[in-house]
Amino acid sequence: MNQKDKSLPTVTEKVNENCQDSVSQYKAIDHAFKANLAKFTLGLSPAGLMRDYFDWASHLALSPGKQLELTEKEFKKGAKLLRYSIQSALNPDLEPCIKPLPQDYRFTDKGWQSWPYNLYYQSFLLNQQWWHNATTDIDGLSTQSENVISFIARQILDKWAPSNFPLLNPEITRETIATFGANLVVGEKNLMDDADRLISGKPAAGIEDFVVGKNLAVTPGKVVYQNHLIELIQYTPSTKKVFAEPILIVPAWIMKYYILDLSAENSMVKYLVDKGHTVFMISWRNPGSEDRELHLEDYRRMGPMAALDAISSIIPDQKIHATGYCLGGTLLSIAAAAMARDGDVRLASISTLATQVDFTEAGELTLFIGESEVSFLEDMMQEQGYLDGYQMAGAFQILRSNDLVWSRMVRDYMLGKRRPMNDLMAWNTDLTRMPYRMHSEYLRKLFLNNDLASGRYQVGGRPIVIQDIHIPIFAVSTVKDHVAPWKSVYKINLLADADEITFVLTSGGHNAGIVSEPGHPHRKFQVATHRECEKYIDPETWQQQTPSKEGSWWPVWEEWLCEHSSKKVSPPSMGNEEYPPLMDAPGKYVMMT
Repeated sequence: MNQKDKSLPTVTEKVNENCQDSVSQYKAIDHAFKANLAKFTLGLSPAGLMRDYFDWASHLALSPGKQLELTEKEFKKGAKLLRYSIQSALNPDLEPCIKPLPQDYRFTDKGWQSWPYNLYYQSFLLNQQWWHNATTDIDGLSTQSENVISFIARQILDKWAPSNFPLLNPEITRETIATFGANLVVGEKNLMDDADRLISGKPAAGIEDFVVGKNLAVTPGKVVYQNHLIELIQYTPSTKKVFAEPILIVPAWIMKYYILDLSAENSMVKYLVDKGHTVFMISWRNPGSEDRELHLEDYRRMGPMAALDAISSIIPDQKIHATGYCLGGTLLSIAAAAMARDGDVRLASISTLATQVDFTEAGELTLFIGESEVSFLEDMMQEQGYLDGYQMAGAFQILRSNDLVWSRMVRDYMLGKRRPMNDLMAWNTDLTRMPYRMHSEYLRKLFLNNDLASGRYQVGGRPIVIQDIHIPIFAVSTVKDHVAPWKSVYKINLLADADEITFVLTSGGHNAGIVSEPGHPHRKFQVATHRECEKYIDPETWQQQTPSKEGSWWPVWEEWLCEHSSKKVSPPSMGNEEYPPLMDAPGKYVMMT
């Protein structure tokens, strides 16, 4: 065969090429179908849900003892409700036969204790308890399936709670009678207004009173560095002397940075600046379809590492206090572990706010992060190039449907009492996106495979470990966190070999617990420091034996930063020749929609 003949494809090669093209076409059909289906399921995989359902149903069907137990419980609960209904008719002050869970505030109105509303909510709570028994403690049922089915059962029950129906809710009935139905008229107007805003893409009612750069994110500063992913803001000093070590804050790219610079009275940035700290803040770009191939490594390299290089140039020969919030804290932990491995000693300390580095117990979010769910999300993200902010917001609303969906529906549309907009609520509507490639890596490497805690996560082709971090750590968690549960955050005590780890457990949730300025009412926290030579304390024991303190945790953190800083010096220049000021804070990236 001559050279020309050798260059021609063989029949086998042509057949294989055609087969590969056919397979690619078939896969493209699958991807397109799942991507469109995901738009109607909020990114939840029907296949994954069905798998968990059949796992539960089959194991329950093969458990006759459990079935008998549930039948017995059903009769006992029915008898208990019947006895209560008779006795409560004769004694209005009778104690209920079942009380709501501590976090359930739906039945706190005194009207629920009067007939017939007491029967409505008691029947609902007994039914809710029965379904909890029916979806848990079944021989052979996997923990994952048990958690998913139990969660779904709660979601269905919450939808049909008597508190959601005007005729069954005494508070709505009382308000309707008192206002001659005006509350329902106002509620209908609120509903129509919200529907119109949703369809037309307008912001939520009251959002017009909160404007970034006007009454949000107004702490003075300059953008001193910009790349494709970040703008770095250096804040203007407000004191004659500042601590020599600057602070770098790395917020999560799932949120706009100004949650830490809201109004003047609750701005963490302003609080630190007024205490004599030089503060730098990363402001993330809101990515679009063109950023679909950005990697998690791009976020590390172009995020905290680029910011550290700029700060080291502006304030040379000084170590840096690094602070990370949520995903920003996870990214900062990755960067710090890589720096420790490579002998980069620029960090003086690390502070993490509501941050996880071990994802084995990452709360109810893990219910929907299995192989089926991640693959389903990838199909959805691959089509549009990113995960949309509204899709993320929908997932968080599902996790807290009582507070974010049904309670709001009752308050806004049935009682006609719309909650006034505040700065934190306004920030919460300023949604962001996440690139397809980066978010896929985040879900698979961190959530699904837990590579970071297991020593498998690689930076620069080599694995990193949290154990290499030896500098002081200040870790903050919140009691009601649904995104980063505090016991998951506490695992930093197991993973880091730091000389000291100061752990804080504060009241509030993922956002409100962090934005907890001095003077904020009803705030309390627990704090204790664990040193390298001391024995490990499990989270339950830690919570029991650590005293609770009233007030904000911010002063404790600021005092800790002071203790780990050196002398005070004159404020540094705003940027330098290499990193000149580009524009006033808050910059351009935070304005991107």
